[in-house]
Amino acid sequence: MEIVPDTSVIIDGRVSERVDAGEFADATVAIPEAVVGELESQANDGRETGWEGLEELQRLIDLDEAGEIVVEYVGRRPDAGERHGAAEGDIDALIRDIAAERGATLVTSDAVQAEVARSTGVDVTEFEPETVSYDELDIEQYFDESTMSVHLKVGVEPMAKRGTIGEMVYEAVDDRVLTEEDLRSFAADIEEATHANPDGFVELSEPGMTIVQYGSFRIAMARPPFSDALEITAVRPIVKTDIEDYEYADELKDRLLERQRGVLISGAPGAGKSTFAQAVGEFLSDADFAVKTMEKPRDLQVGPDITQYTALDGQMSKTADSLLMVRPDYTIYDEVRKTSDFEVFSDMRLAGVGMIGVVHATRAIDALQRLIGRVELGLIPQVVDTVVYIEAGEIEKVYDVSTTVKVPEGLMEEDLARPVIMIKDFETGEPEYEIYTFNRQVVTVPIGEDEDTDSGVDQIAKQEIEREIRAIAHGHVEVDLRGGNTAVVWVEERDISSVIGKGGGRISEVEKRLGIDIDVRTFDEKPDSGGDSGGESVGPGGDGMTVQPEVTSRHVIVPMDGHSGETVEVQANGEYLFTATVSRGGEIQVSRGSAIAEELESAIDHGKTITVVPS
Repeated sequence: MEIVPDTSVIIDGRVSERVDAGEFADATVAIPEAVVGELESQANDGRETGWEGLEELQRLIDLDEAGEIVVEYVGRRPDAGERHGAAEGDIDALIRDIAAERGATLVTSDAVQAEVARSTGVDVTEFEPETVSYDELDIEQYFDESTMSVHLKVGVEPMAKRGTIGEMVYEAVDDRVLTEEDLRSFAADIEEATHANPDGFVELSEPGMTIVQYGSFRIAMARPPFSDALEITAVRPIVKTDIEDYEYADELKDRLLERQRGVLISGAPGAGKSTFAQAVGEFLSDADFAVKTMEKPRDLQVGPDITQYTALDGQMSKTADSLLMVRPDYTIYDEVRKTSDFEVFSDMRLAGVGMIGVVHATRAIDALQRLIGRVELGLIPQVVDTVVYIEAGEIEKVYDVSTTVKVPEGLMEEDLARPVIMIKDFETGEPEYEIYTFNRQVVTVPIGEDEDTDSGVDQIAKQEIEREIRAIAHGHVEVDLRGGNTAVVWVEERDISSVIGKGGGRISEVEKRLGIDIDVRTFDEKPDSGGDSGGESVGPGGDGMTVQPEVTSRHVIVPMDGHSGETVEVQANGEYLFTATVSRGGEIQVSRGSAIAEELESAIDHGKTITVVPS
């Protein structure tokens, strides 16, 4: 008797099992090289199925050496294209061809493989797939009712995060250091359970990383070389809430039911954003809205009435295209992080779908500012009209977002009226921020600042005056604000005529552009100035010049008019960010997506003062 086993029965260990039982005694076992190649590829990717299959091959060799069977390796190794097409049946076809050429019996536990082989005239022995009943995973021994996540790594004691939302403690839960064998055993248990249980599915499978969703657990298994050692992280929600459990519940329910909304649920990691999103989703579903989710990985704990979608072919944009055909009333997008996520969120919202987005942010206003540069300013209130900020599992702040045409707070001239995005406290209706364009830049200005300090508008006005004058002057410039719409500009003696211009024409143009009256004076006239300031070209004594970077779709631009060719340091609240040379156009451009740009954008989002000093 000659048999050709496929990958499924080798992984299951069914061939050696049948040899021991006498069913395949004295058989010739022709093992396709395609099977070996597939198992090797799985093992190289760190998948336990590959290792289990290789262990079965070793058992068959041992049985051959004991004289109980004859093992032959036959056929050819699959090429890269065939390995890549394994899921489409390329390797299964190679195995069937070998069985047909040799007139052997194909042994499989794959129902599709068996049916295709029979239809082509190949003799088939089909085993029922092995099913294992799992009451719980082995890693659940480290969970108790207060455990949110368990962290297992080779060479480290088992660790866990335990406590309540907002008050988590990261602590050791066992004093025994885990070994490679321990982690491999846990990983094999997870993979087997995932394939055996209808509540388990693989969210991501890449060389070095596998992410599965098993019931309420999201489990990530990282392997070298992606990680420095085998590591398993399992996370589960510890709280399931109802929207009634939150402050402003009645008002928020009325707002969500009134019409489809664009909502950002924001907060720090672990604050309870997803828990609140689940509560909102189930409320909307119970209110007879069609609700879907977009998640990668899918881990929101929602009822069966809510269908959970992941990235189609790895792209959320394709998922969005599919959902637009389905036309849900509301979609929960967990989580909105990258520019592409914000673009998908915006496109769906502008198509009329109610959107609930989960966003990482340390302040409520930060969530909204992440849209700036990614969505056209005038469209922001159409994309997002509500911001909910979660802290320690509770609603800390709710903003209502709308747009109006007005003179921004702190500016005086009527001809400065423009579209302004108003961010109001949902409870009191009082405005807390305004977002608008000021001299070609988008600015976010807090309302109601302490009178003893410069308001947001004052700070921006000061920066813009300085920017305008520096484009004209060659030396040092300082600005003092004198009231809501008046400023004194101090320049060096040699620059006074060029700044004022013939008949005052040049400074009048600046005044008209900014809507501020400007009095130009020399440093010699400044009290306690000590005469001409001299010093560095960027700032006095190297203290630096405050700038207002502009975020575009591709770059973060630091304006440095009049300083082309100079090498400078860019700082945030006095902390070094990077060194750059000012371009001929009088600016520093940093490509978005780079590490430097991300640091700079983060500093801007957190309201830090960006300064430039001589290098």
